[in-house]
Amino acid sequence: MSRHLPRSLSLTLCVLLAFPPAYAKTPVATGNGGAVATISDQASHAALSILNKGGNAIDAAVAAAATLGVTDPYSCGIGGGGFMVIYLAKEKRVITIDHREMAPAASSPTMFQENGKELDFDTAVASGAAVGVPGTVRGWHEALSRYGTMSFKQVLAPAIEVANKGFPVTENFRHMTAENEKKFQAFTSTSALYLKDGKALPVGTVIRNPGMARAYREISDKGQQAFYSGPMARAIVAAVNQPPVASGLRIRPGNMTLADLANYEARIRQPVRSTYRGYEVFGMPLPSSGGVTVAEALNILEAYDLKAMPRANAEHLYLEASRLAFADRNAYLADPEFVDAPVAGLLNKDYAVRRRAHISATRASGKAAPGDPYQFQNDPSAPQRPQPARMMAENMHTTHLALSDKEGNIVSYTFTIEAWGGSGIVVPGYGFLLNNEMTDFDFSGTNPNLPEPGKRPRSSMSPTIVFKAGKPVFTVGSPGGATIITTVLQTIVNHLDFGMPMDAAINAPRLSQRNDATTDVEPGFDGTVQSQALEKLGHKWTAKPEEIGAANAIVFNADGTVTAVSEGKRHGVGSALVQKPAQKTR
Repeated sequence: MSRHLPRSLSLTLCVLLAFPPAYAKTPVATGNGGAVATISDQASHAALSILNKGGNAIDAAVAAAATLGVTDPYSCGIGGGGFMVIYLAKEKRVITIDHREMAPAASSPTMFQENGKELDFDTAVASGAAVGVPGTVRGWHEALSRYGTMSFKQVLAPAIEVANKGFPVTENFRHMTAENEKKFQAFTSTSALYLKDGKALPVGTVIRNPGMARAYREISDKGQQAFYSGPMARAIVAAVNQPPVASGLRIRPGNMTLADLANYEARIRQPVRSTYRGYEVFGMPLPSSGGVTVAEALNILEAYDLKAMPRANAEHLYLEASRLAFADRNAYLADPEFVDAPVAGLLNKDYAVRRRAHISATRASGKAAPGDPYQFQNDPSAPQRPQPARMMAENMHTTHLALSDKEGNIVSYTFTIEAWGGSGIVVPGYGFLLNNEMTDFDFSGTNPNLPEPGKRPRSSMSPTIVFKAGKPVFTVGSPGGATIITTVLQTIVNHLDFGMPMDAAINAPRLSQRNDATTDVEPGFDGTVQSQALEKLGHKWTAKPEEIGAANAIVFNADGTVTAVSEGKRHGVGSALVQKPAQKTR
């Protein structure tokens, strides 16, 4: 074949023969029964297979997440943690599972300082010291044992098959690998799996991961304890404390113990509940800052009739509301087991009135100061004063999935290993990357979000479910570091205020203002009519536009159908599926 065809075409045909495209990948699907939206076709089909075998949304969410750990390993996996928001239809209640990574017991507020100076961020990331105690497997266990109907053996089977069979490298995957070549080159176990001669594997190369299949099989056989004790736990601790570095390199080691793993616990927490224009919005509580920050920004926006305004004026208000909410987020929010954050005050509608007074309808403001939510707390305890409000670097690379089932259960799930490729350390023999979540703490040692033993770093993950009159209307979430909050906020505004269908709301150009002098925008936005209209109101854009987020959503339509929605262009286009697709009409 290769004698008659160009080499690239020959390779493509070989890949297609090995991995025939049995399904047409689509970012939007409408129908009945269960629905799934992820960024990976293999993950979406894994979830659908579980739904078709009688599993519920929780079972299918774990199946999808495990498969994403294989096909999207630079964004998520069992070496990290996450936040799951679940709606239990029969009980008509929303619960959340916090399985965020946790600081090892040997952590200290100044662990990312040397000679009184903060470590270089990239140096801190690619190190054993960056690794927090992973929570994903414990979170999956809690979800399945409390709310699922299937075992680990059943829900991990699709992911094991993908890990053994392999998957072809896409252009998006190759790009992500190339961006991380230097980090991956530092670790022998990582370069052996994801590089060839120190370079990213070419498009079409099939990646098989027998180590990850082994990890999943051990969890299938022995449950969560296979991860938190025994051989796998020892391999994790060894990789953190003596990273498998390439010859001649020195990497900062961690200080994790088997007790750190054995003592890890997931938390079942009450969601953040707020209202917006007659809708109920349920989000993730601390240590995720997402639910509180989205709710505060929506409270600020609620007084404006955005749909009646020129688009630029409405988007200006969205940006300014986000700016104010981020000023408060940075000053007050952290792990609630360590910091008494004024959440009730931040969510108070009267506090939103006070914050709204700082917005000019005609001019972008500079960097905003945090407000004083304590007088709105209804709490007699002594208030904390706001701490220095700065934005720590927060990596953009996470993943989100949305699931629902025929019974009406819903899962909105964001999980991560933090940076693209996390710490860069693949656990030898087990094929999964370890997180760099410790770098989500503040390095200065003075902020509420400073590292301490057993503490969970503040997150921006914002899995969200929205209801009206007690019935679910839609769920949405995204990756993207601190831009997760603005992506979810902007998508809600696009959908509810501007009346955009959910696919249009997700595909619209994203603007992310996080209390900075400039606003992050995506490539191609600068110079557009939309951009110029906002510039007249004083907005400025970052010098290097980048793609923002990769959202997934499900809409629960008034006629009883469901519409799963994933990205139409970002991150290589997403995959949306429903159990019973609607018949197309001519």
